[in-house]
Amino acid sequence: MAPPQSLLSTTSFLPFFPPLPKLPNPHFFPLRNPKPRKPTLIFFCCSSNAADSQTQQQRPASEGAGPAAPTRGDLFLQRHQSMEAVKNKTTTSKVKKKKKKIKLSSSVASCYGCGAPLQTTELDAPGYVHLDTYELKKKHRQLRTILCGRCKLLSHGHMITAVGGNGGYSGGKQFVSAEELREKLSHLRHEKALIVKLVDIVDFNGSFLARIRDLTGSNPIILVITKVDLLPKGTDLNCVGDWVVEATTKKKLNVLSVHLTSSKSLVGIAGVASEIQKEKKGRDVYILGSANVGKSAFINALLKMMANKDPVAAAAQRYKPMQSAVPGTTLGPIQIDAFHGGAKLFDTPGVHLHHRQAAVIHSEDLPLLAPQNRLRGQSFPVTSDKKLLTEVESPGLNGISIFWGGLVRVDILKVLPQTRLTFYGPRAVPIHTVPTVEADEFYKKELGVSLTPPTGEKRAEGWSGLQTVRQLQIKFEDQKRPACDIAISGLGWIGIEHATKQLEISDSKDSEEASGELHLAVHVPKPVEVFMRPAMPVGNTGREWYEYRELTDKEEELRPKWYF
Repeated sequence: MAPPQSLLSTTSFLPFFPPLPKLPNPHFFPLRNPKPRKPTLIFFCCSSNAADSQTQQQRPASEGAGPAAPTRGDLFLQRHQSMEAVKNKTTTSKVKKKKKKIKLSSSVASCYGCGAPLQTTELDAPGYVHLDTYELKKKHRQLRTILCGRCKLLSHGHMITAVGGNGGYSGGKQFVSAEELREKLSHLRHEKALIVKLVDIVDFNGSFLARIRDLTGSNPIILVITKVDLLPKGTDLNCVGDWVVEATTKKKLNVLSVHLTSSKSLVGIAGVASEIQKEKKGRDVYILGSANVGKSAFINALLKMMANKDPVAAAAQRYKPMQSAVPGTTLGPIQIDAFHGGAKLFDTPGVHLHHRQAAVIHSEDLPLLAPQNRLRGQSFPVTSDKKLLTEVESPGLNGISIFWGGLVRVDILKVLPQTRLTFYGPRAVPIHTVPTVEADEFYKKELGVSLTPPTGEKRAEGWSGLQTVRQLQIKFEDQKRPACDIAISGLGWIGIEHATKQLEISDSKDSEEASGELHLAVHVPKPVEVFMRPAMPVGNTGREWYEYRELTDKEEELRPKWYF
């Protein structure tokens, strides 16, 4: 059956739709002589061999075979992701290491005077505070403004030691040991910090801390010499500064600079403050030194100097660390907000050294070792009369023993007629001379009476005596300058000088003796050390005989500068 004509033909609809006008298309270019395209044939070859199939699957993607072959973009993303993974892994490991490090804890409430953790149970232990006071300050969030009972007693002049094994005290409840104080500073080798190392000029060798790098690591160090106001009158600080740099170089300690300071007269403090601001660079600043070198006094002077320009330092002056003559006044790290930008200033516990005199005497005798005024040398022999020397045929100091309190005994075995021994130390420790044959009996009789410290018969009975003897042989290399200094750790030093100006020796026998050696025997308590060092240029004569060493260009470049 044929379909209807209306469905097969569309001509019947054309009259109803008028034709549209034909517009020229400028983008249309008809093909000339178009040729029919041949159909593309695609052949699919499938292998029925299983071995061939496995070989095709094991072919690496780098050969470009198979749909798993990565593009250049995929390779770039994979390489970028692997680098990011390694970077994140390294960062995570560093963060874990930092978390393991021991840091100074500032979250534990502590006394602002000594740094001891606050406690309300042990009345005689450091950090004790009455419970009512503690609760009241805690309620108002003012725990950092509390001064413990021990610090209050120290502020009134009481000598209360808190370090076991030092100052004649064996330790007690919550009293720390010297090893624990060192442990609190062990984290410094892992931290990025600026170290300010303090050394007492009166006890330079005893307070130097030779193994300071064991505590600080590779952190930069500023060397600060304290108590220069105690040096004898007329001392040239330029000569002393060069002497300190030479001694520091021989000890193989690299420092940024050397500053001669006095916390009492504020000499050199401004230079230290400027150097700290210059080298701080966002790092925390740690004040480090042996016990009783004047760290707390130095911090108080530093805050006073910085308060003139920095309101933050001015505010920090309200709660300053406690300063006392007792070694170990600071028992814990004390954080001080003294800088802008988040960096902190830390007063650290003093490192206790067993070879100093403070480690063997009673705590109540400790103030006797601290000089209060300028040092004045006491010289022997006292007389300089040549006529008396020749007529009486005096052997000088041969066969004489000199007692420096009950702490030091110097036996002069052989001395030149023109030799003079000058003692520099605290005036509270008296000096006595007796013949060596009577020295033992004199020491037993006068110990605790005229030979102090130790003071009193009770302390003299428990005194262990002068058990260490060091034999010294000293030779003058230059008649114009002192031969050397004999430094007693924790007390002072003895200058071995040539007294040609006082005694004119013309005898040929004396001239032969002048080329000989000086023989001494120095007796000290068992742990105390005796040092021989180049003479320190002190007094009016120091600048006359001191000579500056000639330096090479490389030494001049690497050598630290000194300021005062």
